[in-house]
Amino acid sequence: MSKISIRFFDKKEIRAIWDGQNDKWWFSVLDVVRILAESEDYNKARNYWKWLKNKLAKEKNEVVSATNQLKLKAPDGKRRLTDTLDSNGVIKLAKVFPGKKSTAFLEWFVYDDNTIDGQK
Repeated sequence: MSKISIRFFDKKEIRAIWDGQNDKWWFSVLDVVRILAESEDYNKARNYWKWLKNKLAKEKNEVVSATNQLKLKAPDGKRRLTDTLDSNGVIKLAKVFPGKKSTAFLEWFVYDDNTIDGQK
């Protein structure tokens, strides 16, 4: 059975799901993209991820091949398949984004001990 969790960065949620079989967390790519692209709009973030995913795939960036689709609760309340990345994938994705937001996000994601189900 998978455990669902939500992490918070700057009061914005990142949905996560525990994979007990592989002993790791998977994080919603769209939630990470919304934060790093500083977009409040879910659809804009989704479109940006589609564009970025295609760009990274053409560059043969391993972030795209590391995505896994898992069911997470969507903004409409239904459980839908969404692209997810493990911790290493999230770090690699964040490094694709330039700027202070990605630096602050990486600092939080990598070093903050109080992030699972806690609000920063």
